[in-house]
Amino acid sequence: MFMLDKAALRQLLCAMLGLTLFGCGPQPVPSGLVYCSEGNPESFNPQTVTSGTTIDATSHQIYDRLIDDNPYTGEFIPALATAWNISKDGLTYDFELRHGVNFQDRPYFHPTRKFDADDVIFSFERIIDSNNPFHAISRTGYPFFESVGFEKLIKRIVKLSDDKVRFELNYPDASFMANMATDFAVILSKEYADQLQKSGKMPDIDSKAVGTGPFMLVDYVKNDYIRYRRNPGYWGTIPASDQLVFDITPRSTIRLAKLIIGDCNISALPKAGELPAVATHDNLTVESQPGMNVAYWAFNTRKKPLDNIKVRQALAYAIDKQNLLRAVYQDTAIEASGILPPSSWAYTGTSAEYHYNPQKARQLLKEAGVHNLSIDIWAMPVARIYNPNSQKTAELIQADLAAIGVRANIVSYDWSVFTRRLSNSNYDSVLIGWSADNSDPDNFYTPLLSCSSVQSKSNRSKWCNSQYDQLISRAKTITDKGERTELYRQAEELIDAEVPIVPLAYAKRMLLKENDAPPIMLMPFGGINFNNVSERGKQ
Repeated sequence: MFMLDKAALRQLLCAMLGLTLFGCGPQPVPSGLVYCSEGNPESFNPQTVTSGTTIDATSHQIYDRLIDDNPYTGEFIPALATAWNISKDGLTYDFELRHGVNFQDRPYFHPTRKFDADDVIFSFERIIDSNNPFHAISRTGYPFFESVGFEKLIKRIVKLSDDKVRFELNYPDASFMANMATDFAVILSKEYADQLQKSGKMPDIDSKAVGTGPFMLVDYVKNDYIRYRRNPGYWGTIPASDQLVFDITPRSTIRLAKLIIGDCNISALPKAGELPAVATHDNLTVESQPGMNVAYWAFNTRKKPLDNIKVRQALAYAIDKQNLLRAVYQDTAIEASGILPPSSWAYTGTSAEYHYNPQKARQLLKEAGVHNLSIDIWAMPVARIYNPNSQKTAELIQADLAAIGVRANIVSYDWSVFTRRLSNSNYDSVLIGWSADNSDPDNFYTPLLSCSSVQSKSNRSKWCNSQYDQLISRAKTITDKGERTELYRQAEELIDAEVPIVPLAYAKRMLLKENDAPPIMLMPFGGINFNNVSERGKQ
């Protein structure tokens, strides 16, 4: 397929897809930057999700945060806050706010004032205050903030002046600044919220987005495209590209084909098996770097017989992870030894890795008294950084389990249906993963496996261990990296012992682009950022 010339390839695409946003007829590709993305966003407010697909489409395009996280230095960078001061006891954080920042002017909202402290207070009180009228508007809650116990951490948020706001904490938390820099911690407009409340259209705050970011949301057609225009009133460097388009293309092979024929300039999440085909096209480039992510298989530890540690250990020993790396990742990932990737400053590896051992797996099942076991494996229908082909991973695990006498049924749905049912259904196990959005190691430990994250539903194993919670909670009260690293090592040992999840791989972060497309700085964590990308000038 990939050896066809561009005209033939376009005809083949047209036959497969029919007319699309960019057309199979004579109409030109729109000027600006076209990004072939992998799926539909669940919302246009990243506060309400943990999905990387949604983060990519929203956080760095439409919104800003008070601060950003430099992944290479570990330092925090001014954004909507230009300076900050932390009290010696670690309980008070004062932020000086940037002057002259405009919220986006949209057909449905015309701001009459600049960004100020009221917007900061509203953005976070909506999350932590159940009495806030906008708190219950989110049908999915605020999963990241709930998983890290944000509402328990914040004592109150105080307006010191229009350009200064104070966060008072109930106890010290070494991860607080990192959490303020996450892709989820975006700033909303209080004035827009007031307008929506008066008009009875409060849910629009999460769909008809208004932020301070470099691009404004213009329109969205599910399964087709998202269109943005540059924000002419942006406080930072205004994008050179007038238009940004996310061309929603779930199938990786079709994304690559669109890139080859020029229907998109940049393409998300290539499969490892496609990289040799990319190499045959001199006009295409693969950009990659190690990522702060982990792919894992999570067991529902509240469901029999998966509540039995020996059963979970047996399933862990049954998996040939090296085969997964060869077949799914093809040298674009390394085997995972815990939930924290090697790129983290707190990484230590683990003392008890589960190497492939079918004989031991069968013996553990026998010791557990489990025979003729049948389980469901839920597999994501979209590619993610940490797993480019969840369906293929599930099939390989299915074959490994068959070798120890366990039958596995693979379950999948459309992405939006998948995430909704995953939150509501009593599944057996799921192939999932996590891409960090800041550099603090707590970004893995608390959202993925804490007791609070069971309630927020980001803990897919539903595992709650008080000793684990004590370790990671203590780690957040300490600023010394050496002491924190030791506590996280002990937390990894608990995960090893009880096996709520089987870590599978740490993957490189990759994208494809045309050679003459503008450069994109790939970071080890966080959503994709088109802020400093100029258009190719395509007519």
